[in-house]
Amino acid sequence: MQLTIGNYNYSSWSLRAWLLLHHYNVPFETNCLAMNTDAFYREIAALSPTRQVPCLATDQGTLWDSLAICEWAAETFAQVKGWPADAATRAQARCVAAEMHSGFTEVRSRLPMNVRRLCPVPGENAKLAAEIERIQTIWREAIQTHGGPFLFGAELSIADAMYAPVVFRFTRYQIDMDAVCRAYCDHMLALPVMQEWRRLAEAETEVIEVSEVAGERLPYPPA
Repeated sequence: MQLTIGNYNYSSWSLRAWLLLHHYNVPFETNCLAMNTDAFYREIAALSPTRQVPCLATDQGTLWDSLAICEWAAETFAQVKGWPADAATRAQARCVAAEMHSGFTEVRSRLPMNVRRLCPVPGENAKLAAEIERIQTIWREAIQTHGGPFLFGAELSIADAMYAPVVFRFTRYQIDMDAVCRAYCDHMLALPVMQEWRRLAEAETEVIEVSEVAGERLPYPPA
């Protein structure tokens, strides 16, 4: 299998599929394309019907959506703990994942993903503040209900994969968080797969100006 992704530093959607597959040791090759380049648009057109990343080439065909890739992996590989076993909890996890998949437009637009930088705290904005609070409410309620350290218990789920880019965003933009949410971010950032993603982001040289904000370059490895 080949997973085509965008830049490690910028591509939040790529992280979601890559993280779940990598965390659960699903065998695949990574094809990383530098976004916003002529080569990217030329190559992705031949790989994905939407001309977006990520897309996964399998023996059964091509998958071109992060959530669909994660669902397929959970159904195909026994070791992938995609959703909680309990039906009611599984439904809640799907709601949480779907809310991230289709919403939080202010977080996406005003906090562009940038793994390499510690960015200024965003200015006051009511819509952004409401989305940040909603995300923290989701995290807090899920962890307090199911015991953590992941959102729905002891295993990383698709819901965690969907929120992994937000972990980078909240910590890089120095968002105020309560103790529960901060502990969740710390746990996620300590995962070997998140550490590997950050290492790969640090090694990149491409700069996408529209996704850059003024800020301090983070040391790697972390001090």
